[in-house]
Amino acid sequence: MYASIADNTPLIKVTTGKHEASYALDGSLMNPLEAFYAALAACAIVFAKKACKGLGIKAEGIAVECKPFAGPGGPLTLSKFRTEVRFPADFTAEQKAVILDSIAHCAVKEIVVDGPSIDFQVSEV
Repeated sequence: MYASIADNTPLIKVTTGKHEASYALDGSLMNPLEAFYAALAACAIVFAKKACKGLGIKAEGIAVECKPFAGPGGPLTLSKFRTEVRFPADFTAEQKAVILDSIAHCAVKEIVVDGPSIDFQVSEV
């Protein structure tokens, strides 16, 4: 469960049983949309590390940069999300291919791709 309570500040705190995440509406912290994009970038690194572990190599030095592109509806819509990966010089073409394929299937991205089947519900309790 994720929970948050509104107050009169620009700060937004979301808590779970184990963790707390903070966001802001005034630019002092990431806003929730920026955090969503950050989650996609973090997921790419998670899956790069998992692929490296499977290959028996170190992930150190892999760099991921992600860029969202707004859709025709403006900055609150997403039409494309580009993930660029740089590898250290000692990675082989085969290792790079395995890692890139793993990143392409990161869990957060897969949820977005499969999103139309998600039943979002909002209700008063």
